[in-house]
Amino acid sequence: AGYLKCDTDDGCEAKEETGGEELFDAVNSSIVSGDSIRFFVNVNLEVPPNATAENESAGCVLLHTSRKYLKLKNFEEEVRAHRDLDGFLARASIILDETATSLDDVLREMLKHFAEDPENMEPSCNFEKIMSTLFTDSGTPREGNVHLLSDTIQGVTATVTGVQYQQSWLCIICTIKSLQRRHVCISRLERPQNWGENSCEVRFVILVLAPPKMKSTKTATEVGRTFATMFSDITFRQKLLETKTEEEFKEALVHQRHLLTVVNQRPSAMSDGHKSHGHKPLKLHEFLNVGKGISDDIARRFPVYALDFTDGVIGNNKAIGKYITTMIFLYFACLLPSIAFGSLNDENTRGAIDVQKTIVGQCIGGLLYALFSGQPLVVLLTTAPLALYINVIRGICDDYNLDFSAFYAWTGLWNSFFLVMYSLFNFSLLMKLFKRSTEEIIALFISITFVLDAFKGIIKVFKKYYYHGRTGDSYLEKARTDAIPSLGINTTFLMNSSVSRSMSLENQTGTHDVHYGRETAVLSLMLMLGTLWLGHTLYQFKKSPYLHARVREILSDCALPISVLTFSVVGSYIFKEIEMSKFNYNPSESLFVLAPVQSLSIGSVMSAMGLGFLLSMLFFIEQNIVASLTNAPENRLVKGTAYHWDLLLVALINTGLSVFGLPWIHAAFPHSPMHVRALAYVEERVENGHIYETIVSVKETRLTSLVANFLVGLSLLLLPFPLQWIPKPVLYGLFLYIALTSIDGNQLFERVALLLKEQTAYPPTHYIRRVPQRKIHYFTGLQVLQLLILCGFGMSPLPYMKMIFPLIMIGMIPIRY
Repeated sequence: AGYLKCDTDDGCEAKEETGGEELFDAVNSSIVSGDSIRFFVNVNLEVPPNATAENESAGCVLLHTSRKYLKLKNFEEEVRAHRDLDGFLARASIILDETATSLDDVLREMLKHFAEDPENMEPSCNFEKIMSTLFTDSGTPREGNVHLLSDTIQGVTATVTGVQYQQSWLCIICTIKSLQRRHVCISRLERPQNWGENSCEVRFVILVLAPPKMKSTKTATEVGRTFATMFSDITFRQKLLETKTEEEFKEALVHQRHLLTVVNQRPSAMSDGHKSHGHKPLKLHEFLNVGKGISDDIARRFPVYALDFTDGVIGNNKAIGKYITTMIFLYFACLLPSIAFGSLNDENTRGAIDVQKTIVGQCIGGLLYALFSGQPLVVLLTTAPLALYINVIRGICDDYNLDFSAFYAWTGLWNSFFLVMYSLFNFSLLMKLFKRSTEEIIALFISITFVLDAFKGIIKVFKKYYYHGRTGDSYLEKARTDAIPSLGINTTFLMNSSVSRSMSLENQTGTHDVHYGRETAVLSLMLMLGTLWLGHTLYQFKKSPYLHARVREILSDCALPISVLTFSVVGSYIFKEIEMSKFNYNPSESLFVLAPVQSLSIGSVMSAMGLGFLLSMLFFIEQNIVASLTNAPENRLVKGTAYHWDLLLVALINTGLSVFGLPWIHAAFPHSPMHVRALAYVEERVENGHIYETIVSVKETRLTSLVANFLVGLSLLLLPFPLQWIPKPVLYGLFLYIALTSIDGNQLFERVALLLKEQTAYPPTHYIRRVPQRKIHYFTGLQVLQLLILCGFGMSPLPYMKMIFPLIMIGMIPIRY
């Protein structure tokens, strides 16, 4: 296998005055394969013992040699390879049959060629200084008289005896501050020259000069890699020797580019899709094969079912500590939305669905899903769109004098019926049409709604308390009537529930020594921002140098509960004299009461079918997209997927919840990917000065979800206190934290951020290498436009407009194609 070897020398090494043994550096000669780039630095300056005193008296200096293996440039995928060659051909600097014999003379002639070319003129460039910069003795003490090239690229091949160098060509690269743009010069020597070890018969010299502040794909090393890849082909070098003019030389370069592009072309999955079956077209018979998807999912997951309980607990690779921290995180991530949405549903349904029922539904549904699902890392929760549907159902029941529990049950039963049909007829195969770009748009939309609704909540707190003296109590009435229309879709619990303070506050203000007014508003803002700051600081703490690595990891995994508990104590205990808004709690008389489904007329049941169909579309898209994000290739999950079976299981779970009047649940973003992240082993890698976090492996277990949801059920014993001590502003800060951490790794957000960065700060990601920059920005702009359309419908003040949100997501599929 051929590779490019990049040598970098810093400093210089002193030859002995007596002309004794030369100093050598020993470098590991193994070849790196795969996508990784590894550095081998193993400098071994062997100095004879009897020469130590002599070296010291001669003023010995040190030579640092660093070598790294570079991958050959892929001309079919990396667009910059073609751009580099086109730029060179546009103002080619080619020297044919150079007669100079020494390396210094050859380089001087190449630099002189630069200086005399009017197109390549650099007004403030000192070519003598550039000449000295190419060698290790630039700027060294007078005794540092070792004259070696500082930075080179050569072709190497792995052999049985070690590494064999391609000695007929040499690529020299250098970064010069005074340059305005990149320059490339190729010199063909009249006859082979012997310039020392590994350069015994040089016929071609490639000189690449570049300024330091360049995009990661335009650096001197990247340009050198382009030409070095071309020159690594011995047949191409032979053709260049036969050329007689510059035009023939250029034609040979263009022909070699064509050959490299054709050779590298191979069928590969587009990076845009998550699914391994992304290119296979859908056929009608796949949907008519009833139950095949479910049976395939069970056949795939059942053999590893026992391992879901034993991995990390039994065996060598135990991860009990990671399991405990993940359980704590997941417990808070499930409990707090249940409390907030339970409070919101309590207000919307006038007590028909309250906090207790929400917690019970979360516990039962979460336990069943953790036990029987095909992908237990997916987290089920009740969400803001479901709260919106519940509010619409309440309004319909009030308008037409229908029994709420019966109409709610029938809507849920129709929803479950459609979901069962989707799973039996393998409708999850349609998720092949949802490319990664669509998933990124929806994920970023959810994160944006978290942020917007958190600020909505804090703004309402300020309107109520900070401007209390000016607006009076009339605001309270308006807040109650406007609470639901201001709900944003796909947010977590919501935030605008803060506008409906419990009636007990109005009763307490006259009898308790508490204060509310501007201090309440300011403290609410401090609690929200403090929760966000502490949570995010602890989440990033694993990257800091403080404390032991294991302690940093534990603090990072427990960032969410620590921040919530800390600022709950601050708001409810340290500043207890300031009244804070807390969620409502009205204990239910009975948690399990069958809905009177027989009390509705046929017409009402058919009306519920329409709502159930729209609800099933939401369930279908949310469940499958969240499962797809959880099973993303970068998460390196190995036990397989189960889209069809999990959809059927969600339908069965929500059937029971509907009949007993408990709130519905489905797969939640970003909790599910965060659950995966909490169970992942991550390592940091550095490429071109950019640090990347890469998931190495994930502990795929059911234990964390089981224990977390069981603890959620036990939390019924903590109602109303101490859970009611959690102020609502802390919940706002919590979901700002979740929004911020969910953006981490979102490629759409990263590409939007590129618009605000200078090109030198662009990370060397795969799409930066493979796609022209203009096309990247066009594609990003199209995604942002779709995101704005989604926000227009999802954040509309009209509840019925939000209900067609799933249809808008489906309508975005053709845009990607």
